[in-house]
Amino acid sequence: MGHKHMGSWISPNSLDNTSYSYHLAKWAEFIRTCDPDILTGYNIQNFDFPYIFDRAKHLKIDSVVHQLSRVRNVPCKIRDQMSQSKQMGNRVNKQISIEGRIIFDVLQVILRDYKLRSYTLNSVSYHFLNEQKEDVEHQIITDLQNGSPLDRRRLAVYCMKDAYLPLRLLEKLMSVINYMEMARVTGVPLNFLIFRGQQVKVISQLMRRTKTQNLFLPVVEGGQSDDTYEGATVIEPMRGFYNEPIATLDFASLYPSIMIAHNLCYTTLLKGCPENLKEGEDYTKTPSGNYFVKPSLRKGLLAGILEDLLSARKRAKNELKNEKDPFKQMVLNGRQLALKISANSVYGFTGATVGKLPCLEISQSVTSFGRQMIDLTKNSVEEMFKAGALDGLVKQDAVVIYGDTDSVMVKFGVETVQEAMTLGLKAATEVSKKFVQPIKLEFEKVYFPYLLINKKRYAGLYFTKPDKHDKMDCKGLETVRRDNCPLVATVLNKCLEMLMIDRNATASLAYAKNVISDLLCNRVDISMLIISKELTRRGEKYQAKQAHVELAERMRQRDPGSAPRLGDRVPYVIVAKGKKVAAYEKAEDPIYVLRNGIPIDTRYYLENQLAKPLARIFDPILGDKAESLLINGDHTRTKTVAQIKVGGLAKHMKVIPTCIGCKAVLQKDSNGALCAYCLPRRHLIYAEKVARLKVVQRHFGRLWSECQNCAGTFQEEVLCSARDCPIFYMREKVRLDLHEQMQIVDRLSKA
Repeated sequence: MGHKHMGSWISPNSLDNTSYSYHLAKWAEFIRTCDPDILTGYNIQNFDFPYIFDRAKHLKIDSVVHQLSRVRNVPCKIRDQMSQSKQMGNRVNKQISIEGRIIFDVLQVILRDYKLRSYTLNSVSYHFLNEQKEDVEHQIITDLQNGSPLDRRRLAVYCMKDAYLPLRLLEKLMSVINYMEMARVTGVPLNFLIFRGQQVKVISQLMRRTKTQNLFLPVVEGGQSDDTYEGATVIEPMRGFYNEPIATLDFASLYPSIMIAHNLCYTTLLKGCPENLKEGEDYTKTPSGNYFVKPSLRKGLLAGILEDLLSARKRAKNELKNEKDPFKQMVLNGRQLALKISANSVYGFTGATVGKLPCLEISQSVTSFGRQMIDLTKNSVEEMFKAGALDGLVKQDAVVIYGDTDSVMVKFGVETVQEAMTLGLKAATEVSKKFVQPIKLEFEKVYFPYLLINKKRYAGLYFTKPDKHDKMDCKGLETVRRDNCPLVATVLNKCLEMLMIDRNATASLAYAKNVISDLLCNRVDISMLIISKELTRRGEKYQAKQAHVELAERMRQRDPGSAPRLGDRVPYVIVAKGKKVAAYEKAEDPIYVLRNGIPIDTRYYLENQLAKPLARIFDPILGDKAESLLINGDHTRTKTVAQIKVGGLAKHMKVIPTCIGCKAVLQKDSNGALCAYCLPRRHLIYAEKVARLKVVQRHFGRLWSECQNCAGTFQEEVLCSARDCPIFYMREKVRLDLHEQMQIVDRLSKA
């Protein structure tokens, strides 16, 4: 099934209703004949199926088309479903029931499993497959169908790729295989993993366990509770740039391991201190003051569930070690992360006050044990690894510079990665002996160098082997966040590479200043300035006006057919409208900006997008003056295009013809192109402008050829409207530049 316009092969405007009804009925018969287990496509849940069912109802053949299920005389059902979660946000989805078949919407899988800037089929396909399709706007589909055979071929290729690319994505990401494994582990149907949250998986596993032990789950009335508990601990970071190896010690599956080790479960919880049992032998008193019996008396249900999840994760990680294909490594890593999330969700399930079976005694006991273990690890490492310990192997006193939930970063004061790895492995082994099994402290990596900015914000070169770093790892920085424009991630990545790999802070700062200068001089491509945010609610649902929400409403007024809908990510740029104008009033559609020559508010991008992220990485090196150095100085003193076009007197100025050669104001008796001073050099100016025109034409031709190759067509016109592709914006910009240069040459020719 395709992403959009499953009826595009046969346009309703080009055929009568009888013919259209025939083909739609034949499509339903084809589904019943193939008898598939899984129906897949891109956005078929919210577009294709609702469109088909509505069309069938309009043509009065719904009794035929709606019979797609495997159960006879049970028609398909469709309804709106509102979902809300921290992971997925607020969404309104169509819930479609086709008995005996699973709707496996690739868009919903990508939304759940990956964080991307855009979720259009073109953008996702380019990200994972390095392939795209010639995106056709819906307004011209009927014209293509009614056009020449070549036009219909282009429409056919568009529809075929709509169906082909989702299948390629499923094959590449191995989503069906991964979800099947998750379904087996958690005991829920495949479609629950797509359309339901984490709680249903835990409930399913609990029910499976209780059935084997002849137990019943209690029914707890849902409701909002004001009860809270203390969360994980974070050791105060010693901020700075560490040009020395920093070893990282991680607890393996910390919260699940705590629940297994201390037998924390609904079935092992004791209400109050037991009188006839011995502490430490028969029961455990947690640091939060709760009581749980030992496994020797009763093994908890949750412990068994977690053991199954962790063993499945261990198998996935073992496969990952032996896998050579980089992409399959990523898929296996995704699988073990999914199992990790399911294991960690058991703890979250017990702490969800608005849930099916909340038990704060369990969740607060888990976090209290975690806080105790992080503090114990810090103290143990600093006591055991004093200067001179381990027969002189330890050269300086070890210092824990940061700790967060399930890991600690240790500065051993060594010079090489190999030495840090040796001491890190020794520390993990020795400290693990102090914990109850299966709690285990592991050594996995060394950061060298290491930039510690703040809590949950750091970056460093990631070493698992002493000879070469694996990657540059960033946490909490704008390089991995989607709510900034691409320019921020690009600049930060380059600056961090210069700092971490080249070890050249001067060059890194100079590069940042050059980019800022290019930004203020309007030399940055508009595709690098696009901000995108998800449209999750209508404007009236927000307390304050939001830029993407207000823009979506303006776009709806201009063209309701192409306006963003709930669940879409809305791309926008900030345009110049003068000072003291709110950001939500300055948000505008990038294509509208290009086609209408609206200037970009480059100062906004400097002060609200670039300055603070850059200052955060330079502060540990330059001190508090970093932001001042970036937003002030010679590189920022150029008057921006926005300042020129929207200055205080701009609205009162009239367009006055100027000389093409020197930009001087032309006199009334001039030839309309050149002033009296430039007229003798007319042939030189003409040659210069023609040369410039040829440069723009070559640039336009290269971009056009790139788009033709991508679309697989060699027609004069490329219809692609894939706004997620940077070349699309470049092509639009060069098209406007070409038109402007042709006008200049035309003026000179007529002069």
